[in-house]
Amino acid sequence: MCNEEEHAGHAMARRGLLLTGAAAAATLGTVSFASAAPHDGDKETEVVRGTLPPGSPDYVYLPVEVPRGVREIHVSYVYEKPAVPAGTAGNALDIGIFDERGTGLGGEGFRGWSGGARKEFFIRADEATPGYIPGPVRAGTWNIALGPYTVAPQGLAYEVTVTLTYGPTPERQRPVYPPERAKGRGRAWYRGDCHIHSWYSDGRRTPAEIAALARAAGLDFINSSEHNTHAAHAHWAKEAGDDLLVLLGEEVTTRNGHVVAIGTDPGTFVDWRYRARDNRFGHYAREIRRAGGLVVPAHPHATCIGCNWKFGFGEADAVEVWNGPYTPDDEVSLADWDSALGLAARTGKRWIPAMGSSDAHRDPDPIGTPQTVVLADDLTREAILDGIRAGRSYVAESKDVSLSFSATGGRRGGHAGIGERLRVDADDPVTLRLEVTGAPGCTVRFVTDQGVLHSAALPGSGSGTVEWRTTAQYSGHVRAEVRHAPVMPPLPGALAALTNPVFLGR
Repeated sequence: MCNEEEHAGHAMARRGLLLTGAAAAATLGTVSFASAAPHDGDKETEVVRGTLPPGSPDYVYLPVEVPRGVREIHVSYVYEKPAVPAGTAGNALDIGIFDERGTGLGGEGFRGWSGGARKEFFIRADEATPGYIPGPVRAGTWNIALGPYTVAPQGLAYEVTVTLTYGPTPERQRPVYPPERAKGRGRAWYRGDCHIHSWYSDGRRTPAEIAALARAAGLDFINSSEHNTHAAHAHWAKEAGDDLLVLLGEEVTTRNGHVVAIGTDPGTFVDWRYRARDNRFGHYAREIRRAGGLVVPAHPHATCIGCNWKFGFGEADAVEVWNGPYTPDDEVSLADWDSALGLAARTGKRWIPAMGSSDAHRDPDPIGTPQTVVLADDLTREAILDGIRAGRSYVAESKDVSLSFSATGGRRGGHAGIGERLRVDADDPVTLRLEVTGAPGCTVRFVTDQGVLHSAALPGSGSGTVEWRTTAQYSGHVRAEVRHAPVMPPLPGALAALTNPVFLGR
């Protein structure tokens, strides 16, 4: 059965819309199927056509009345991509689905999201398309979620096809999650990449491929961070091992910026359907922390539509200042973070540690470029998150680069490492010491609340030690950078590594 409703009211310009939820949203007319129970294996199909005008709400819901006896729901969609003038956004339409439990913000109805990465998906009790959550297809009103990311001036003409397959419900498999502990080396420096995408969102690699690349990159831990879905959580257990801790999370991809949830409880879903103006981010940041995770704004100055961070940093546990191969927007993120450090040093308020991750999606994106190196008591979820939260970490472009950064001084010969405070009097001499390996052709820079106060070239081998003396009165905090040679002087070269700061003073 095919019901083409292009002229029956599904075009948004032709009927009223029901506003729902916190973000701008709308609900279209309901798609219904036959009420008579077909035979096992029978299929029914409905096709819906419509057009979304420019300025459409962020999310448009297409209700589907699912009768009893359905074993599988299959959805596919297409949309037109007309030519647009230079500088004008064309059409881009995301898709996902909510089950009979509803579309309420933060509710239990979420069953999957693929954004613009897939043109079709299915759900049944024992299996689902990557990005979607297996489970029974229960009777009731399901909602296909359409997300018009950008709409051309001509409008966004779409076609959605829904197919129901009838029959007994397959047995659902109990999800198995990776352990929260790997073998570890006790208190040590552990390398990780906390922003990676697999084929469970818009990546192209399998978890097995990612795990192999992570091991090759010298990583001790990674974090599952698919866009707007936790569907990958149940597919990482067999890739973890004594040598690789797999944390579970999500990249919460809103229209006003992206935030990586790191190390949440297995099966945690974090909603993304809000903007800064909706005043909902604080609630979901607290939800991430209640689930045991960290809140980390990602690529805060990225230039892609919807990527630039608009929520402020009051709820952040860390911030991703280096995303993938080093680019100018990372330089802006670094400068923004550096300014915030100066404010924290002056006021004594909480400071936010820096991180770096690859955001790798597909070949040739390298896993572990960059990587965050964390001083943790052991290779466990709790210890790694504690180390990141405390800022006991530095960022390196690869496993080849290693740093040791410390401050010593004061009347009692005090010592402080990365993320710590050296408690000295204002005029006590303090010696900063950075040991570097694996950075040939690079220059070390010591950066304070005044800016770069000392720099020194490393030997040709890329390994060496740089020392500099200051006082707490002169430098409220000091952090270290290792930079490649500049390509366009006087602009600095790309980072090879950077540390979180050591704070000086009482």
